[in-house]
Amino acid sequence: MPSLFSAFELRGVTFKNRVSVSPMSQYRAQDGFANDWHLVHLGRFVMGGAALVYAEATAVTRDGRRTPGDLGLWDDSQIAPLARIADFITREGSVPGIQLSHAGRKASERRPWHGETPLDDEDAAVRSEHAWPAMAPSALPYAEGWPTPREMSDDDIQAVISAFGAAAKRAKTAGFKVIEVYAAHGFLVHQFLSPITNQRQDKWGGNTENRARFAVEVAREIRRNWPEDLPLAFRLSASDWMDNGLTPEDTVDIAIALKSAGVDLIDCSSGGIGGKDRPQRMTIEHGFQVPFAAQVRSEANIPTMAVGFIWDAAACDTLIDRGDADMIALARELLDDPNWPLHAASQLGRNADHTLWPVESGWWLMKRDRLLSKLGLR
Repeated sequence: MPSLFSAFELRGVTFKNRVSVSPMSQYRAQDGFANDWHLVHLGRFVMGGAALVYAEATAVTRDGRRTPGDLGLWDDSQIAPLARIADFITREGSVPGIQLSHAGRKASERRPWHGETPLDDEDAAVRSEHAWPAMAPSALPYAEGWPTPREMSDDDIQAVISAFGAAAKRAKTAGFKVIEVYAAHGFLVHQFLSPITNQRQDKWGGNTENRARFAVEVAREIRRNWPEDLPLAFRLSASDWMDNGLTPEDTVDIAIALKSAGVDLIDCSSGGIGGKDRPQRMTIEHGFQVPFAAQVRSEANIPTMAVGFIWDAAACDTLIDRGDADMIALARELLDDPNWPLHAASQLGRNADHTLWPVESGWWLMKRDRLLSKLGLR
C-alpha cells in the first residue's frame, strides 16, 4: 500500500487517502452565496478521488470578503447552498471541508482577471461593485496605491472573533466535517501574526505570543462552536520570506499555541504578506514548502499538510512515507487534472482495473482497456 493512499484519522474523521483539494477561490459567488458553479467545481474533485475537498476561502463577515465574488457564511441564509455541496461530497465518499477567512486590509479588491487592485469607480459603474472600507491590526496599506485600513479597536477584534465562531456553527449545520482557518497569504489572521503588518503595542501585538493571541482566540471560539469529534486546521504562512517577518521558528511557536487551543493540523504555506518589497529569498521549485511542514510536524508535534508546487506522485508518496507531512494539498494541478489522485494511484500500483474510480466511470475504462489489449493497441 503506497503511503499516499493509506487512510488517515483526525479526531472522529477518517480520510481514505492523504490527498486534499486546496481551497481555490472562484470569485463566482453572488452576495456570498454558493451556486451551481461551486457544486460542479468541487464535485469533479470528489469524482477524481481526493479524500478531503475544501470549499474556497469563505468570509465570516460581509466586509471580510476579499472580492465581491467571495463565498460567505455570515448569515444563516447562506447555509443551504453550501449544504447541497457538502452533502454531495459526503455521499460520494470524500470529506467536505471549508476554509473560513477574513481579508482584513486585503478586502475590497477586484477579481484577479480585473486587475487584483482595489475596487474603484470603474467597478461601480461597469459591474455595480462598490468598494467598502477595510480594517487591519495596524493602519498600514497592503501595497502602494491601496487605501489605508482602519486600525481595529478591541471591539472590532472581538466582533471578528465572534464571527468566526458563528460561521463555524453554520458550517456544522451545512454538513462540513473539517474547518481550516485562512491564516496565511496576507489575510487578516496572518496580518496579526506577522510583525511586518502588526505594529500594535497592546495585548494583540509586540512579541510572538501577543501577535498569536488573535489566532489563538479565533481557534478557541471556533472550538466552542464546533463539535469535539471534528477536526480544526489552520493554514499558516510559515515564512514571510522577508527581513523582520515571520520565520519557521516563529511558526513552530504559533503551531504549539494553536494546538493548545484545539487545532489538529497545520497547513504549511508561505509568503503573501504584501507590501512593495516582494519576497527576495523565495526559491520556487517542486516541493519547496515541504521543509516547513516537516519542521512544524517535528518540533510542534502536530500533524501537518504540505502544499505548493507538488505534483509528482512518487515524490508525494515519499514525503508521506518519511514523515515530512501527514497529508498533501493540490490546487492548480487539480484544475489541470481533476483525476490526479486516480492517476497517481495507478502510477503507484494501487489502481489496477480502475477499481478506485467511481463505478460509473471505472466500468467503462476497464472495458476500454480490455478492448485495447485485445486489439494490441496502446
